[in-house]
Amino acid sequence: MLKVGLTGGIASGKSTVSEIFASLGAQILDADEVAREVLLPGQPAWTMLRQAFGGEFFNADGTVRRKKLRKLVFADPEKRKQLDAIVHPEVMREINRRSETSSSSIQSGVLLVDVPLLLEVGVANRFDKVVVVYASERVQIKRLIRRDGISEEEAKQALKAQMVLKQKVEQADYVIDNNGRLEETQVQVQRVWQELLELARAKSPTVE
Repeated sequence: MLKVGLTGGIASGKSTVSEIFASLGAQILDADEVAREVLLPGQPAWTMLRQAFGGEFFNADGTVRRKKLRKLVFADPEKRKQLDAIVHPEVMREINRRSETSSSSIQSGVLLVDVPLLLEVGVANRFDKVVVVYASERVQIKRLIRRDGISEEEAKQALKAQMVLKQKVEQADYVIDNNGRLEETQVQVQRVWQELLELARAKSPTVE
C-alpha cells in the first residue's frame, strides 16, 4: 500500500482537492474527523485538553467549544503548541491504527491521509509521498473572509498561525495549484492520481 499525506494551508482548498481524489477512487482518511472523535467527552485527549485549558472551552454537554478554542490558539502561538501536543499524538495513533486495519481492503493500493498540520508537526516521514495544495496568500485571505465571515485582520492572523504555504511547497512531492478554476484543479489532481496509482502498482505488483 502507498500511504500519501495530503496537506495545505487554511483556505487553500484542500477539502476540495480531497473530494476530487475521492471521486477518482481514493480511500481517504481525514485527520480532522479523527480529531473530532479523539476529543469526544471522556477520551484521553479530551481529559488532557480540559485540564490544560479549563472548563470555559467546553459546552454544557462536555463537547469542545471549537470556535472559542480556535480563536485563542490563532492569537497565542504557545497555546497552539500546547493544543497540538495534546491532540496530534492521539490523532496520529488513531490514523496509524486505521491505516493498518484498512490496508488489505484498499483496491487502488493508495491510502490518502488528509492532515492539515502534517509538516508543522513533523510526521511527513510516515508517508511515502506528500501532496501539498497551494493557493496564494491573497486568495487564502479572500476565501477566509468569505467562508468564515471574519475581518481581513482576523484572516491574516489565522495565516500567521500556520507555516507559510510556500515553505510547505518546498517539501512536497506533488503540488496542486488551487488558485484557478475548479476544472484546472481537477486536471492536476487526475494527473497526480495516475502517478500515485503507478507508484502503488510498482510497490505492490498484485494491485490491479
